[in-house]
Amino acid sequence: MSSTVISRTRFSVLDRSRTREGRPPAEALRDTVALAREAEALGYHRFWVSEHHGVPGVAGSAPTVLAAAVAAATRAIRVGTGGVMLPNHRPLVVAEQFGVLESLFPGRIDMGLGRSVGFTDGVRKALGRDKEDAEDFAAQLGELLDWFTGGSPTGVRARPSEGLTVPPFVLALGEGARIAARAGLPMVIGDLRGREKMLRGIDQYRSLFRPSRWAAEPYVVISGTVAVAGTEAEARRLLVPEAWSLAYSRTRGTFPPLAPAESVQARTMTAKERDLYESALAGHIAGTPEQVAHELETVLKETGAEEVLVTTSTYDRTGLLDSYRRLAALFAPGR
Repeated sequence: MSSTVISRTRFSVLDRSRTREGRPPAEALRDTVALAREAEALGYHRFWVSEHHGVPGVAGSAPTVLAAAVAAATRAIRVGTGGVMLPNHRPLVVAEQFGVLESLFPGRIDMGLGRSVGFTDGVRKALGRDKEDAEDFAAQLGELLDWFTGGSPTGVRARPSEGLTVPPFVLALGEGARIAARAGLPMVIGDLRGREKMLRGIDQYRSLFRPSRWAAEPYVVISGTVAVAGTEAEARRLLVPEAWSLAYSRTRGTFPPLAPAESVQARTMTAKERDLYESALAGHIAGTPEQVAHELETVLKETGAEEVLVTTSTYDRTGLLDSYRRLAALFAPGR
């Protein structure tokens, strides 16, 4: 049932190490490593982890550390970050961390980089950062890449990074598409719910792209939630925990651990919560394999993307793995 456009597209996984109600955060990190092994066996191209600070619902706060654990537990799948938030760190330290990863796991490491700073004022203060730090992202990115080529005005050399090639990717939200294009870097853009905004960003990226030592031509990775199940209702059920978490965060200012779908569906919600929840459920690629294949064909033709980075999170780990298996059967049938 796979189509030509789907079978020639790379599919990858970003796991955000979401915590679950009643379960310890450590379990979320172990689940991420276990999922990476499964993703490799299913034929996914890369497996990325994320950076969040002070978020009750996310255990993944140190992406390069977690990437090392993922790479050690797998053999061939590419491993990286989606992403390291560059405004939170000194570029030299980031270069050193990726230099160590690439030295330990040569030819397998990706450097996905974002421009977000902490989610709340308290987190930003704890990191010693403020919102304005994101404005320097282009300069921070240039400095980071220079550490790999040996160009430093300080006379310091990044070891073991200098001379290594670790492919950089820019997580593009708004200004990120222009920065990625001018730097000549591959771009990761989301999310699938905001299709028009995504298409505008991709068009802008392609029109402004300048070839670089990192990429000769534009490379677009689209990211978002994809949920595949035996029925449309089962696929929608996988979306429920994250949709409620998003609605909760919009009304209370923090992401909670994921709750089971049945407890969310049994909740009495305020009108505002219900609106936010229903909105958060909408626009994802979710359904039976046939429905998902049709939706993927449409979005891949619209965007011309080279790769899909699947970012699905849910409470039901068995359902999540089943979804990734069903999706793999679309892009790598018979594997």
